[in-house]
Amino acid sequence: MGEPRIRDALDQVPEYRAGKPPAPGSGPSYKLSSNENPYGMLPRAEEAVREAATRVHRYPDMGARLLYEALAQRHGVAPERLAAATGSVAVLYHLLQAVCEPGDEVVYAWRSFEAYPIAVRLVGATPVEVPVTPTAEHDLEAMADAISPRTRVVVLCTPNNPTGPAISGADVLAFVRRVPADVLVVVDEAYVEFVRPAVDTARGGALPIVADHDNVVVLRTFSKAYGLAGLRVGYAVAPERIASAVRKVALPFGVSDLAQVAAVASLDDEDVMRERVEHLVSERTRVLAGLRAAGWFVPDSQANFVWLPTGAETMDVAAAFEQRGVSVRPFPGDGIRVTIGEDEANDLVLEVARGLSR
Repeated sequence: MGEPRIRDALDQVPEYRAGKPPAPGSGPSYKLSSNENPYGMLPRAEEAVREAATRVHRYPDMGARLLYEALAQRHGVAPERLAAATGSVAVLYHLLQAVCEPGDEVVYAWRSFEAYPIAVRLVGATPVEVPVTPTAEHDLEAMADAISPRTRVVVLCTPNNPTGPAISGADVLAFVRRVPADVLVVVDEAYVEFVRPAVDTARGGALPIVADHDNVVVLRTFSKAYGLAGLRVGYAVAPERIASAVRKVALPFGVSDLAQVAAVASLDDEDVMRERVEHLVSERTRVLAGLRAAGWFVPDSQANFVWLPTGAETMDVAAAFEQRGVSVRPFPGDGIRVTIGEDEANDLVLEVARGLSR
């Protein structure tokens, strides 16, 4: 007897490992392993979700009309240049499905977002990983040199998850100008709201580059700054032809009604969002200073997390945090990402870090 066939390519696909909650203990515990916003959804989003919950027996608007209209107004683009999905990572999956054939290459920095090699291999493409610099930044020169005739996509993650540094708009533009016109540049801006000096998130970041180049896509999400990680809604701002292709391959009714109404309401509550983000940025500054004062080498972070390059000691250091009720995100043999959380959670991170002083 035989058995159902599974694609051989899956043997090369790593498993995505989500951040774990802290183990139960006697004292307070904090989940700092998933870059979640500790303050929950915004007030207007919470109100909109409560009202929308009365109609969950109905399918959501497959065309996400109100969401696209709100995003189009905010970013000053036509709705046809938008494509939404269940988080920006899903948009990336759909994007690679739309443009990559087996044997094509996708270039990205490493270490970067762990979903990249999974998404690339699932479409039969070949990952080309370019090591980050000693300061945990994208090596844009090396990434440009890695582009070959087989390259179809280059991904820039800014700020970079999990290491933290961001790429300046000028450097992104200079890089795009070096990339062949038939190679798509995807700029993943999941953490753009946390960048300082602050960029104009409505019209800034890499968005102006999209307007002037037919091979650039910007990814955004409501999961981080807006506190909607559990509702899963992200989107791309892209040339119309690319956005249309992404929408074609997306799952029908993928973005739930609750997610759509929460996202639209969140755009109307930006003052509260900015206040919360500003406090998290202030806490990030405090945590970075405290870690460095304790002797840790910590790269500059422009996101809502910090990176500890712990190398071979990674799992031991992660266990030390876990013992104190702090769940962090270890990358074995490489380092640990620690989300900026509640003030008291950050206090505990610094206390543990000082006890492990380098």
